[in-house]
Amino acid sequence: MAGIFAASPQRVPVLLLERTRDGGRKILISGGGRCNILPAEVQPARFVTDSSPNTLRNLLRAWPLADQRAFFESTLGVPLALEADTAKYFPRSNQAREVRDALVRHARSVGVQVRCDTRVADVVPARGEDGARWRVLIDGADPIDASAVILATGGLSVPATGSDGSGLAIARRLGHTVHDTYPALTPLIADPPVHDVLSGVSVTARLRAGQTQADRLTTTGGFLFTHRGYSGPAVLDLSHLPVRARLAGQPQAMPVQVQWSIDHDEAAWQQRLQAALRQNGQGLVVTIVRQLLPNRLADWLVADAGLPLDRTLATLTRAERLALIARLCRYPLPWTGDEGYKKAEVTGGGVALDDVDPKTLESRRHRGLFLCGELLDAFGPIGGHNFAWAWATGRSAGLGAANSP
Repeated sequence: MAGIFAASPQRVPVLLLERTRDGGRKILISGGGRCNILPAEVQPARFVTDSSPNTLRNLLRAWPLADQRAFFESTLGVPLALEADTAKYFPRSNQAREVRDALVRHARSVGVQVRCDTRVADVVPARGEDGARWRVLIDGADPIDASAVILATGGLSVPATGSDGSGLAIARRLGHTVHDTYPALTPLIADPPVHDVLSGVSVTARLRAGQTQADRLTTTGGFLFTHRGYSGPAVLDLSHLPVRARLAGQPQAMPVQVQWSIDHDEAAWQQRLQAALRQNGQGLVVTIVRQLLPNRLADWLVADAGLPLDRTLATLTRAERLALIARLCRYPLPWTGDEGYKKAEVTGGGVALDDVDPKTLESRRHRGLFLCGELLDAFGPIGGHNFAWAWATGRSAGLGAANSP
């Protein structure tokens, strides 16, 4: 996107240096290969940054969501379809490759030269040769001089796609403030894997993390038990809190609780159990729980509350009922770590937003240097928000570079 908008306005010569052999690999793996290209609504308040939230909002608003949709549909020719239950836009074809290929095709059509299998070793100020401001050093090839450089290198997440943190290292060497990085939107693990027998069970749940008002976060969405721990949107969207607590050496300071049925809080479960008791006291407690939760999960929670699976409603004591409801509504999720950058959807932290001009994304430290995307200190929740961030900041950086004097 940065290359497209750098080249488009005045047909400025643009060379795009791509680490991998084909590029756009995060596009290809997103949304299970379908590419959740945009959210139904961009929600700046759900983004995470250690920089200025106001700057973050301005960067997102630079390219409104409706205009982004129009670009993909009208300019790139990629029809989008809204998946109502997840509030995500996907290409109508449900093929991520269509999105990647359309971007590459359009970039080439506006004059962007693409050089793949190219690893940038460093970006350094030029010595004034031919008016160039920058020299790009490339492994195994001659350096390239340029009047402007856009760093759109991604962060550290999913390194198999080519994100190796080189852009962050370049930014540091050039004197930029880089807030501590960490894996975000990553699955959590438990060691020992106490729930491995539930691997594959999924449910829509509500999760809460944090102890104080400042760090408290609630998420709602899919929850998936894995053979090592927990995944799904509800887990990924709050995983940065446990990750940061772990990195600070204080994992115990970040408890995570689960409400297994988003429609049933403690009062609702009380009413449901009492109504079932009035109707049939000889009915099993586990049968009532199974009505709302997957059988394996229901059996686990009943047993974890200390109840035998043949416990009837009529013999359920008050203490047993309260213990069961606590596990249904405030289940303490026993996490011990996370899957790290290998499976993280994005990188938390990055180049401080105060280090760039919010209109052009030009570095405040170096003329002719622009930074965008995951390299910057911001990320959003699951559901296309991080693509919206990438498209918006890529466009701003491209336009800024094209108009750089």
